[in-house]
Amino acid sequence: MDFIKRAGLYLRQKIGRTLLITLVMSAIMIFVLAGIIIQNAAIQATNSAKNAAGTTVTLSANREKAFAAMRKSQESASSSSSSSTTRPSISLPGVSITTAEKIAALSNVAGYQFSNSASVNASGFTAITTTSSSGGFKGGPAGDTSTQGDITISGVSTTAAETNFKSKAYTITSGRGITSADKNTNNVVIESELATSNKLKVGDTIKVKTTATTSKTYEMKIVGIYKAKTTSGSAAQGGPGQQSDPSNTIFSSYTFAGTVNGDSTTVTSVVYTLTDSSKEAAFTKAAKKLVSSSFSLTSSAETYALLMKPMKNVQSFANKIVWVVGIAGTIILALITVLMIRERRHEIGVLMSLGESKVKIVLQLFSELFAILVVSLVIAGVAGNFVGNAVGKQLVSQQTTATQTTTAGAGFGGGRGGGSGAPTAGGANRGTMTATGSQVQTLKTKLSGSAMAELGGLGLGITAIAVVAGSTPIFRLKPKKILSNE
Repeated sequence: MDFIKRAGLYLRQKIGRTLLITLVMSAIMIFVLAGIIIQNAAIQATNSAKNAAGTTVTLSANREKAFAAMRKSQESASSSSSSSTTRPSISLPGVSITTAEKIAALSNVAGYQFSNSASVNASGFTAITTTSSSGGFKGGPAGDTSTQGDITISGVSTTAAETNFKSKAYTITSGRGITSADKNTNNVVIESELATSNKLKVGDTIKVKTTATTSKTYEMKIVGIYKAKTTSGSAAQGGPGQQSDPSNTIFSSYTFAGTVNGDSTTVTSVVYTLTDSSKEAAFTKAAKKLVSSSFSLTSSAETYALLMKPMKNVQSFANKIVWVVGIAGTIILALITVLMIRERRHEIGVLMSLGESKVKIVLQLFSELFAILVVSLVIAGVAGNFVGNAVGKQLVSQQTTATQTTTAGAGFGGGRGGGSGAPTAGGANRGTMTATGSQVQTLKTKLSGSAMAELGGLGLGITAIAVVAGSTPIFRLKPKKILSNE
């Protein structure tokens, strides 16, 4: 064990060099530990956000099949009459409530949300009018007001499970929201701007008329008032006109919206929240057996992947930090070892000439660096978490900003598409993104025993490789050759 004693004597004698190597190794260990901490924190944040968000599957009409049927109909019409001017249209079937409830009875369903939509006109009160600098165009698409009303009735199972309420974009300010107890009632929740402009309050009744040629009037009771945080932005996304303004969206039970539409047996879509995300494929397979090809089941997995992109990028970057710093550290320590050995040629030559084995000389060099490594690990343990926290925050900020820009460009913005008020599969996914976005925009770095153990293992590996790589050239020589070449 003399090589350990010689290692200790050398470190004390060359205190300046020892401190310099300690600083170099500490810097290497700090950045490697920061990478490990950020990587672990990103994995933990991803798993936590996934568990909190849950997985949803949306059942709605198969639009692709509906468009294919429309194109086929157009081709048939054009072949039979070249002068046909029939306006293309698609027919989207409603989801049978009975079938939807059968799917809800499948295993792995934590809850479900029925969504329905109806377009009506205000009667006895005035809808909010949205004008734009381009001329204040009002009404439905192409100015067709025969089927497009100025008020949207958004029927839901409960407002608490509705996309905008879950994301806190809409909040109840007076009264209460729609609950399952409102099924088969005419209770509604209206927006605060609509209530203020018409001097309405909780307990009042309002009337709406259907947009059909033979209109029918429905009376509704206000049980709650909600506030939409964004109005002009949402309206702009939905297009100009009264109906596109979110203030003109009235929430009711899905049964009332169905009654207004004249079909109380179907809904526009159903969003199922699953208990176990890993069993999503099995649930989708079982659900498809209960519906025809006219309907599609869309999972939130794609949107979840987009939502988790910042954490995945941070995790990947942290992994690269560990590898780059580890490789660079090995090279630096190997070069330092080479320089040390060159300066200690005489010492090594004398030891070898006295019969000391090359293995023990290598172990002496390793012991010297190992002692420095222990001190460096202590320093890294103190400073690594602070560095990891600072770097992690910067990485998350950059990645989240980049992802939000990409998301906005891809059309995943908030608001109700097209002013229809009908929550679509995309709308449900947007809600998931908004609800969990705040959970993945922060990275809680934490120094753990496993991280230190991993760092220690990497440090030992780096030290061993550096010693072997640095000492190999000199130990190829004979003692006489070493001493004669001083």
